[in-house]
Amino acid sequence: MGKIKYNVKYFGSDISDSEILKKINIIKNDIDSFLFYLIIAGTNTSQITGISAAGIDSNSRKITALADAEFCLLGAIKDFKYKLPKLKAGVTPALISNVCKVLLGANLIVIPIGVYKRPYFQHILVEKTYGNPSNCLSTGKTMDKSRVSDLYEKGLSVGLMTNKPIVISESVPGGTTTAQAIMEAFGLDVADLVGSSLLRPPRKLKTEIIKTGLLNANLGSKFSSIDVISALGDPFQAFSMGLLIGARKSKNTVILAGGSQMIAILLLALEFISIAEKPFFSERVFVLTTGWLAYDESLRKLLDKVANKHKVKLFGFASGLNFHSSKIKELRDYEKGYVKEGVGAGGLSLLAYLKGFKYEEIVSECESTIKRMKEVGQISLNKEYQ
Repeated sequence: MGKIKYNVKYFGSDISDSEILKKINIIKNDIDSFLFYLIIAGTNTSQITGISAAGIDSNSRKITALADAEFCLLGAIKDFKYKLPKLKAGVTPALISNVCKVLLGANLIVIPIGVYKRPYFQHILVEKTYGNPSNCLSTGKTMDKSRVSDLYEKGLSVGLMTNKPIVISESVPGGTTTAQAIMEAFGLDVADLVGSSLLRPPRKLKTEIIKTGLLNANLGSKFSSIDVISALGDPFQAFSMGLLIGARKSKNTVILAGGSQMIAILLLALEFISIAEKPFFSERVFVLTTGWLAYDESLRKLLDKVANKHKVKLFGFASGLNFHSSKIKELRDYEKGYVKEGVGAGGLSLLAYLKGFKYEEIVSECESTIKRMKEVGQISLNKEYQ
């Protein structure tokens, strides 16, 4: 999968061992300064049957992002409001993120955009209304351009005002499909590379939806990142593109904690900025993900396609966290290919490791936390999982 330094797996543009170590040290030196953003968003693409494993049915997927954010913020609590949606296998990656957030002593900044209900927990408001997810991408018009531009400008403003390195994470059911649509709109052949929270990605279904969306969008030969998000994207992409660009204009390191959805944000930003800005922009942007997502080379190939298209070097690192030794089935399901990533799990676990916590400690804390989740009824119980 790539070179291993500091017991950290590197994937990305071809650079020397010393350059890899320099990149890792940039992250390590910033480790106590990061601001952690969790953007939760809604897209009606998630309501298509079979498109996502982030909830066992379309109704459960409407609260997945809210439940993920609540759990990531508060952990296993008796007085939870959003029960974590039942999954076909595994458990929400918010479990890993919460455990590592606590280990890091990090404060999470939640930004809801287009979620189906107003969150009761602390969050930053960027739109005046709630319950306004983007349309399904098959329509070819997911959002008005004015909304996309407004979200971009608000993200940009937050990034420009930031004087610390940042981590961008997400919970967006259906988000890998909108990410794939964005990349295909810009001419990248990625249908066999974009993953899914499902064990077997629904590639045929995604291809059909995206093909319909592209036909209905009728983008023509000249279009911008704003045009593409308006046609095929989701609210997370509009805001996060601005946040990423603004943070880099402020000369801050940015960690994109995730997989294909983060690479889509990176592509949108590179399409948006000038050629002259690209080398400086890309030198301190890092994609951090889980080993489960990065093991098969697909993510490296995605990153390479974006890097080659824009003639820049791009960098990714994968966490070494694994659940091979766990006695809890939901955790071992990750080793079978279920869930894989989300809610910044890969990025947060890698940061916790670089701060000095052993992966074994993270596994132990995940096991303790999932037991508490079951005790308080925060996830569905199944006797075989005990």
